[in-house]
Amino acid sequence: MTATLDRAAAAVLLAVRVPDRFRERLAERFVVLGPFDAPFPEAIAAMPRADAERVRAAVVFGTTDTSAAALARLPRLGVVCCVGSGYEGVDLEAARKRGIGVTHSPGANASAVADLAVGLLLSSIRRLPQADVYVRSGEWSASGGRRMPHLPGLTGRKVGIYGLGAIGGKIARRLEAFETEVAYHNRHRRPDVGHAYHATLLDLAHWADVLMVAVRAGPENRHAVDAKVLAALGPRGHVVNISRGSVIDEAALIRALRDGGIAGAGLDVYEREPEVPAELRALPNVALTPHLGGGTTEAQTAMQDCVLANLDAFLAGRPLPDPVPGSGPVVPVAAA
Repeated sequence: MTATLDRAAAAVLLAVRVPDRFRERLAERFVVLGPFDAPFPEAIAAMPRADAERVRAAVVFGTTDTSAAALARLPRLGVVCCVGSGYEGVDLEAARKRGIGVTHSPGANASAVADLAVGLLLSSIRRLPQADVYVRSGEWSASGGRRMPHLPGLTGRKVGIYGLGAIGGKIARRLEAFETEVAYHNRHRRPDVGHAYHATLLDLAHWADVLMVAVRAGPENRHAVDAKVLAALGPRGHVVNISRGSVIDEAALIRALRDGGIAGAGLDVYEREPEVPAELRALPNVALTPHLGGGTTEAQTAMQDCVLANLDAFLAGRPLPDPVPGSGPVVPVAAA
């Protein structure tokens, strides 16, 4: 017989600030603790012992510092649910040793993020932010209707996608409609797609004149898009990042944009969010958005639904629907 948890006795720790409606949805089903103003490790350290011992599940973002030390302060924790597809902030090895399940919501926001990626690419190539300022400032009318300079368009571009997962795949399908040539780099070639595969990121950058960064972030690809990759992309090249800020060497990117090493960029993510370097903000050839890739009502609802489904499964003693690859088995409730 499958063991279940008494929901009145177990608590779900909301470790991050989420939309009010999501917290309400959680509170309708579970006892909810949080969110807290302090970062996750500090908030856990300050929790009353009685509360910490009630926590059986935690809801975090993929970037939340869910370290081994933080996990150790929650002795009865059984599952960590990441809102969104990322999970780089979770110490998977520590969770595995404890029998703590780790889940995410793969694909839930893929369409929304892919849409924004294409929007950022168009913004970068066609200089849409500058065009908006040109009209709003009155410069267009003041110049007697003088047009902005003509630039190379998107049609016929060679677009390299770094990371052909759920989001990267949707980016590829969208860009096919723009009459572009698409290729990709992954850890492994995908036999289910017809796009050309490049064995290294550097090879992909040499081939491409657009680089779309859609890889899952982690220590292994920190600063993978470095000065060499940007130089390979070349002075006509554009880079778009909707992955994580850590994947691009931000200092190298600023130099390339400033010195003409690449033509432009579209960025939704940054190395030290929400801080964005003043030099990057001042550059005229970059389109910037505030990490809003998954910021549609449809994507938010889909991600919330994934979290709720995983919490329901855990508390009912059922297999987790969306475990993070390699996160290991969950200790059965009866044994915890």
